[in-house]
Amino acid sequence: MGYLQFDKNQLVNLEYSLSREILRSNRSGSYASTTIVGCNTRKYHGLLICPCHKKDNDKFVLLSSLDATIIQHNQEFNMGIHKYQGDLYIPRGHKYIRDFQAETTGLTTFRIGGVVLEKESLLVQSEAKMLIKYTLVEAHSPTTLRLKPFLAFRSIHSLSKANLYVNSKYRKALNGVMMRLYEGSPGLYMQFSKEVEYVHAPDWYYNIEYTEEQKRGYDYKEDLFVPGYFDCQIRKGESIIFSASTSEVKPASLKRKYTSEKAIRLPRDSFMNCLLNAAGQFIERTDEGTGIIAGFPWFGTWGRDTFISLPGLTLSTGEIKTAGEIFDSMVRKMRGGLFPNNGDGEKAVFNSVDAPLWFIWSLQQYEKYNGAPDIWKVYGKYVKAVMEAYRQGTDFTIKMLDNGLIYSGEPGKALTWMDAITPTGPATPRTGLAVEVNALWYNAVRKSMDWAEKAGDTAFVSTWRDLPALVEGSFLETFWDKDRGYLADVVFNGEVADAVRPNQVIAAAMPFTPLTLEMKNSILEIVKSELLTPKGLRTLSPKNPEYRGVYAGSQEERDKAYHQGTVWPWLLEHFVKAYLDVHKNSGLSLARQIFNGFHDDMTVHGIGSISEIYDGDPPHAPRGAISQAWSIAALLRINEMIARQEMVNANSNKAVI
Repeated sequence: MGYLQFDKNQLVNLEYSLSREILRSNRSGSYASTTIVGCNTRKYHGLLICPCHKKDNDKFVLLSSLDATIIQHNQEFNMGIHKYQGDLYIPRGHKYIRDFQAETTGLTTFRIGGVVLEKESLLVQSEAKMLIKYTLVEAHSPTTLRLKPFLAFRSIHSLSKANLYVNSKYRKALNGVMMRLYEGSPGLYMQFSKEVEYVHAPDWYYNIEYTEEQKRGYDYKEDLFVPGYFDCQIRKGESIIFSASTSEVKPASLKRKYTSEKAIRLPRDSFMNCLLNAAGQFIERTDEGTGIIAGFPWFGTWGRDTFISLPGLTLSTGEIKTAGEIFDSMVRKMRGGLFPNNGDGEKAVFNSVDAPLWFIWSLQQYEKYNGAPDIWKVYGKYVKAVMEAYRQGTDFTIKMLDNGLIYSGEPGKALTWMDAITPTGPATPRTGLAVEVNALWYNAVRKSMDWAEKAGDTAFVSTWRDLPALVEGSFLETFWDKDRGYLADVVFNGEVADAVRPNQVIAAAMPFTPLTLEMKNSILEIVKSELLTPKGLRTLSPKNPEYRGVYAGSQEERDKAYHQGTVWPWLLEHFVKAYLDVHKNSGLSLARQIFNGFHDDMTVHGIGSISEIYDGDPPHAPRGAISQAWSIAALLRINEMIARQEMVNANSNKAVI
């Protein structure tokens, strides 16, 4: 079997197949996602989902699904599948699937008696265009292929309901039709590589259910509009291309377009190639610039996530130019020394205390690679803006205290990465002095001084000269617990939150840190004992009475578990960095074990990718978004660290010889 391949027994078992989702995105902001049997289980699923520029760049589900039916001797065999109330699946097209593989494209093989039909799909790299190729591999009688589109034309965050305002009219296009269900939405062109017959028979399909939304406690029933269907004759050995696009295509070019697009795909035929493929899927280029999607299917561009994941997604993959484009796009969004936590334009929200400090850390990584510019010359003014904003104080009571440490927080606000909010306030209150924020701050102070000194910026150096020593002393006095051997997580008005959490690992992993080697080792041993799992670090020790080991239930229940024990893979990058700093060659075995521990995840949850979070309790089931930027970035960075340490060892051995 191929690396990402599933057989008949797995596919017909809906308990198995509906829990496995596929995703393909492109660099123009579009994506397609469904399950491996083509049954949508989320409102975020669809075959063509793209930005709607007239709707604040919100992503719109245009084509929800496309049912294919084989007709022979007046008998119809529908290969679609939709869930309705009462655990009812109609039609049950999954029973015809014999094989599915997702290495280069999504390739499904159907067998109906003596008929073998292949369906192969890909999303065009730089256009809002989905191409689906149908090939009749085997048939012994005249065969008709019927395709019935299910249209949604709504935001990914909402659901479509039957209404009287839908525009059921269509306009003819070359070998197809164009429809625009609502004013202000994109038009959807549905065209074919050969002439087809379109039968207009508009109708609503009511109460299609999305089981994942039901589990999450959201509205889960949708009405989808079916305008009609397309019929075409297909011969044995013939391939027909269907195009769903926001712009009209030339039918004669579709087969050539499909071939050229497929040729540039990196096959997902190994663990490493899956990671590289997944990394590329988060990069988005729009009129506003180049950005990183934090995760699929529901996240947009988040400032914190962008800077944490940028090194892994771009620098570790050799996309140095893309890294520069992202930095340039992000600095244009700065306001008052802060970066948007999420949202764009007037809807941007700046409630992230650490995003600007991760920006400086990310620049540190950037300068290590050939092709990076002079950091202080290009980005120095933005670094200064961050430093001055923190020193003087900015929004959300983010300010430097007299002891040099950074305080942040306001009632009802969650400003660190542990940012889940419940109806009663932050699920993990961290107002005050947060350990990773101040570790990032110390690193930023030291690194900005380093850049300024090398650039001869004497004015900056003289202004900030005395701060590093002050912050270092205050950090250790405030956070280090000599008796317990680890760092406090938060200090607020003299009260110390001493729960064992993973944020202290970030302090141990920073290029500039107040911690000694012995302190780092002590922290790592405690984290290894209480927080480390095969899928990431727990956000709270199981020994703590507040620990929640399973991320499930209502929105409020999930929010309460989000940072109270739930496992996050992205933290592994900083654990491994600190571990190799301390243990050098003897730490390689654990680093390799952590990296290789995700091989099996390629065929679970989000196929070919890594999930956002996992349960704190074994067997550490995957949860949350099916593909998360900083999860992928962490593994790519860990792989790079392993390679670097191996090279150091090899050079050391050569020197000894």
